[in-house]
Amino acid sequence: MKWLSAGLIFVNLSTVAGLLFGMAGNGLNELSAILALASGGAFALAAYLGTSDATTWHYIANLPAGESSRSLPQKHYGHVWLWAMAACFALFALRSFCWLLYIDGEQLKIQSPHNLGDLALHITFIKYFANGVALWPDNPIYVFSRLRYPAGMDLFNGLLFLVHVDLTRGLVWTGLIASLATLYAFYRWAGTFGIAGFLFNGGIAGFEFFRTLKFVDYQDGKTIAWKSIPLTMFVTQRGLLYAIPAGLLLLWSWRERFWRTDVQNRDRTPLPFWVELSLYASMPLFHFHTFLALSIVLFFLFIFECLQPLKFIVDLIRKEGVVGVRRLISDRARWGEFLGHTRVHALTVVAGALLPASFFVWLTTDHFRAGSMLKLHLGWVMSDPEFGRSNLFQFWFDNFGVLIPLTLYLSAVCGWRLWRSGVKGNEQLPKEIAFLLPAFAIFVSGLLVKFAPWEWDNLKLMVWAYFLVLPFLWSDLIVRWSMPIRVGVCIALFGSGFVSLFGGLAAGRPGFEFSDRGELDALGVALRKLPAETRFAAYPTYNHPLLLQGRKVVLGYPGHLWTEGFEYTDAYNWLTSLMQGSGDWREIARVLRVRCIFWGREEMKNYPSSKRPWEATAPLVASGDWGAIYDLEPTTARH
Repeated sequence: MKWLSAGLIFVNLSTVAGLLFGMAGNGLNELSAILALASGGAFALAAYLGTSDATTWHYIANLPAGESSRSLPQKHYGHVWLWAMAACFALFALRSFCWLLYIDGEQLKIQSPHNLGDLALHITFIKYFANGVALWPDNPIYVFSRLRYPAGMDLFNGLLFLVHVDLTRGLVWTGLIASLATLYAFYRWAGTFGIAGFLFNGGIAGFEFFRTLKFVDYQDGKTIAWKSIPLTMFVTQRGLLYAIPAGLLLLWSWRERFWRTDVQNRDRTPLPFWVELSLYASMPLFHFHTFLALSIVLFFLFIFECLQPLKFIVDLIRKEGVVGVRRLISDRARWGEFLGHTRVHALTVVAGALLPASFFVWLTTDHFRAGSMLKLHLGWVMSDPEFGRSNLFQFWFDNFGVLIPLTLYLSAVCGWRLWRSGVKGNEQLPKEIAFLLPAFAIFVSGLLVKFAPWEWDNLKLMVWAYFLVLPFLWSDLIVRWSMPIRVGVCIALFGSGFVSLFGGLAAGRPGFEFSDRGELDALGVALRKLPAETRFAAYPTYNHPLLLQGRKVVLGYPGHLWTEGFEYTDAYNWLTSLMQGSGDWREIARVLRVRCIFWGREEMKNYPSSKRPWEATAPLVASGDWGAIYDLEPTTARH
């Protein structure tokens, strides 16, 4: 885990340092990017040296208790199923990220149909940061807000872009390295079974293959909510490239710290405290839902930490009564006995993260204004006309197949074992109970509360319940069954996801047109005349060339505005009136804080009846085959 810890800290603290340098220097530049990346590299070296993995090599995550001594790491790495999963992961990563954004003649194309809008938004943010806007910046896709998005990964790629790493190469290599980190993180958290669980999640939709004999992403249908995690989340939600391996590293560290570190080596904790704190406290900058999930896990770990000292006090009262408590308070020699039963690691992590995490949440939610998106909403997407079913059983079985029954059975089995054995003396709760309870809480939270305007986005939180369950579903249940039953259960769990994953990878074979290279490059040259803070009036679409150059517009793609919780109807109507050249267009431009009007191919197509009065009254800044830019404030240019 040394390399994983070092790599994640490099990304983490390079990004945080870049943010701080950008805030102090009123924007990023090449020098601040170099300093930020160098700072991240120095901390990565410290993380590598400080991470301890020696005490955990004896444990193999996908074996049940008592069987770990049979296998050494070398044998485990040579296991055929591990290499099979690694090969599948490699095929997914190479296909998804090497063709993430590529050149085809004069066109820029992308491979994934899920990624048309998302990749455009991330490129907007990357170029926006690299253009040197003051941090934390205005929202480039909504005029009346600060940037309301956990754009940590885009800020990191912006740093790479500033040190002359090509945008496409930066996106590709970030995706490939993140895939390798995720593969290893899942292996160490949940073994080979965990890797399969990530790649091939699904229900029963993919078994349509046996009727059609065609590899298609059957889970991509509008009626299926539990879609392929790799295709619809990992590739499209760039924050998960960092959040999944970082979250799994923290879960691994907490499991090692509380349950597997030998008493003799307790001082050699898996991750240094500062590494845990940095990864957890800055998570809101990268992925807010992962931060919520980790916070729920820490809450339960804190509760479990409190059980042992509480049990010590209860036993003391039983044996010695109130007199024993008085002696404990007055006799310092007995304090050590009591404190030996007290561990407050979870509380220490949360307390240390409180201020920095609050700061990052404050930044990425437009000073907490995005909190209005949180609403009580029962049933997740079951009431949605597309995802809903006529009855509960059909909804859950169609989406999750045998996963829900297996998880419930696992919970019952683990609860029965705990009831029979009890927790004796100074023993801790079994690790499976300690992680299954927060998994249940996370899942129920997604069913009761809407964490985003679109209910489906709750999966960004609920997926962590799935990740928490995976290692114990295998080690405490499935592996204890006979081989034929194991094979059948794994096919039932992962067969649909296997078909859907490889069917989805084939879906984008011809590619999807994204942007005209010549138009984009020519516009980039023309925009150098204008400050990075300039706000443009243009038609709101996801791949507008202004956005792909990292420039601010009045409104971006309506789908993006909706998912970020903006009520944009009035602004959209005002923008339409402005672009149609209504009589009060100047006043509307002032209200919308417009500095320049862009008139190009999309504007001509969507505002064909426009009077274009600015052509007669506003200076022409630049023009070309891509269109024209008119400056409404030539004498009050902002620098």
